[in-house]
Amino acid sequence: MSTIRLSVPETAKKNEIIEIKAMIQHPMETGYRRGMRGEVIERDIITLFECRYDGEIFFEGEFHPGIAANPFLSFYLKATKTAELVFRWTDQTGQSWSETATLTVT
Repeated sequence: MSTIRLSVPETAKKNEIIEIKAMIQHPMETGYRRGMRGEVIERDIITLFECRYDGEIFFEGEFHPGIAANPFLSFYLKATKTAELVFRWTDQTGQSWSETATLTVT
């Protein structure tokens, strides 16, 4: 199980621009490294991140082997209505991890 950390304001004023931060604990192994005995360490990377605001994708990105372990993202959102934010990371095998946060707009 990967650990997810989010930084999302609980409240925002209507049309306020807020910063959102998301990080997942993941090794992001490229498949190019070798272990102490020379064995190849298998590739294990997250390939897709998406964040939905009120069910609509508003930010997404593809990851490739050059991304560091524990990928961290920071992006901005215009708070237009009270809604749920859903953060989802998907790896190369299709396994995914998600977390939610609620943004209350006043």
